[in-house]
Amino acid sequence: MAYPGQAGVGRYRGGYGAAPGGPAFPGQAQDPMYASFTAVAGPDGQIDADELQRCLTQSGIAGAYKPFNLETCRLMISMLDKDRSGSMGFTEFKELWAVINGWMQHFMTFDSDRSGSVDRHELEKALTSMGFRLSPAAVTAIARRYSTHGRIAFDDYIACCVKLRALTDCFRMRDVSQQGFVNFQYDDFIQCVMGI
Repeated sequence: MAYPGQAGVGRYRGGYGAAPGGPAFPGQAQDPMYASFTAVAGPDGQIDADELQRCLTQSGIAGAYKPFNLETCRLMISMLDKDRSGSMGFTEFKELWAVINGWMQHFMTFDSDRSGSVDRHELEKALTSMGFRLSPAAVTAIARRYSTHGRIAFDDYIACCVKLRALTDCFRMRDVSQQGFVNFQYDDFIQCVMGI
């Protein structure tokens, strides 16, 4: 497997993919999002999964979709939690906001029937457009994990994107030759997977 722009290795050529959405922006107190953040942040200026869920629900970022569940919020924090504190600061929150907005636009693009959910086929198109080159068996496993009655709701789509991004980042850090192969020690593997 190769990264985007490189010749592929193996049967499923292409890259690991990436998330729509932009990088973090410098946080400033005059930023309109700062009020939403500080309204739920603890005295340490950080938010945990419960506070993130409250903040995202109050902000209305999910639009007409149901609010994010607590497990999805835990996943979102773990994706950006470089110091493994279980919380995020304002700069990380801004990055998350940009990524969620990118994924929402992406979701709406592939929800062709405007049902508020995507099926396995729409999920495969979405993942491919993000640069992921996964086998049909891998896409089916992902769809089974995140679907209810064959449909993947927005919240579950976000959880899927977060997990794919975090696992890909973990894998990419260990793939020093960028060939799509790594050797994990068992403990390292468990920390990578369970840390998400």
